[in-house]
Amino acid sequence: MLLVYFGTIKVQYAMSEKKKPPLTEEDARLFRQEVEADAQLQHDKAEPFRQRRKPVPLPPNPDVTGEELDDDFVDMTIETSDELTFMRPGVQNRLFQDLRRGYIRPDDMLDLHGLRVAEARPILAKFLAEARRHKLRVIHIIHGKGYGSEGQQPILKQKINQWLRQRDEVLAFCSAPRFDGGTGAVYVLLSRKERKESWQR
Repeated sequence: MLLVYFGTIKVQYAMSEKKKPPLTEEDARLFRQEVEADAQLQHDKAEPFRQRRKPVPLPPNPDVTGEELDDDFVDMTIETSDELTFMRPGVQNRLFQDLRRGYIRPDDMLDLHGLRVAEARPILAKFLAEARRHKLRVIHIIHGKGYGSEGQQPILKQKINQWLRQRDEVLAFCSAPRFDGGTGAVYVLLSRKERKESWQR
């Protein structure tokens, strides 16, 4: 029943209540078939703005160019303690302490754990070259603790301690905090300046 008021006159309309018949399984199947067959509607609204990353050039691949990567590493004897620490003159002590405590988060990470020295050497050289090319500030290198080495001596850790000292772009390095590998990894502080010349033999 619908009541409509015109001024003071009340008019009543009788409305017949029509109930829709229940949807059968066949109707539902046909509906699903028609909907699935339709293509998605295209809209003319602009896509939301998304900040796109700048393309980063890949480092040259020696397998493609035929050129060998000169790693400038020299094998030498350096006493290696359980905790690694190295800092060049001119590096602020406060900056080095922030590095040791993990206050400066690494920009990239390299995992050498489980590799042989001959395998790790070119990989480390490529990683340092790429880090220098992209002007990274801090990198994280995992070398392991040497438990799997012969005599349980940390051979790769000793080599990392030697090789990093020989690179001019390495300003400092130290064993990582416990939550990031402890004495099985190092944080490396890099210079963002262009490399002048390789380490002198």
